[in-house]
Formats: sequence, C-alpha cells, structure tokens
Amino acid sequence: MTTLTFDDFKPGRFGTFGPRRVSREEILAFAGEFDPQPMHLDEEAAGRSMLKGLSGSGWHLCSVMMRLLFDGFIGRTASLGSPGVSEVRWLAPLRPDDDLTLDVDVTEARVSKSRPETGIVTFKCTARNAAGQALCEMTSPIMVRRDAAAAGQ
Repeated sequence: MTTLTFDDFKPGRFGTFGPRRVSREEILAFAGEFDPQPMHLDEEAAGRSMLKGLSGSGWHLCSVMMRLLFDGFIGRTASLGSPGVSEVRWLAPLRPDDDLTLDVDVTEARVSKSRPETGIVTFKCTARNAAGQALCEMTSPIMVRRDAAAAGQ
C-alpha cells in the first residue's frame, strides 16, 4: 500500500469516504458512556427536546468522522499528528440507522516554515446522511511528512 505524503494533498476535493451506518444501539452505548444527556439516551425525553427525537451525540459523530478519515486515508498517510481542530459545527442531528459519508476537501497545503521536512494540510470535512444532508462540518490541520526529495534531504 502506498504511503501518502504531503505532496499527495493538493487544494480541492480529496474524496468521499464511507458509508458507515450508525445504529440505535451504538448511539445509546456512546451516550451512556460519554454524553448521557436525555436526547441521546431516552426516546421519550428526546421527542420533547428541540431535536424532536433520539439523536447521537455530536461527539459521537466526530468520533465516526475520525474513523472514516482513518479508514479512508489517514491510516496510510505519513501523518505526524495534528495541532488540533480549528472548528466543529453540528448542523443537524445524527439519527439511528443513518448511513454516513464524509466529504473531504483540502483547503490549504503549505510547507512548515520551521520544519521544511513537514507540510501542514488543512482539511474541511463534511459528514452527510444518506439524503445528503450535512450533519457536521469540521476544519482541521494535520502535519504530514514531505517526500525526502521534495524536502531537499
């Protein structure tokens, strides 16, 4: 399997990854462990909430997005980690049995000024349900090793 390096990431659409189904049982298990708010755990309480029904935690959705990123390309990228997430926006509820896909765009790719062997690639990721509705947007940079020849090594 080819390892992706900095030079493989050009600004523009990088790809769409998934789908991955999120079951009711997963939503309840994640919420019970990490985000036990009523709209994530109790159908009746969720129906009375502003979400109008059982919905997955936004943090659960972010975790699924990370899994899609890893399976899609991060797992075969010369990643050196990330300095963090720049922005996360939850746009619509994650519902039981949603089939999620992840659209990934490269918004910026630049060589590090202090470490020329490293590039910084910024991704904008949009999680969508099967109807194409955007559920979450995330913008995050990752540090990626440059090809040795490109880095002048």
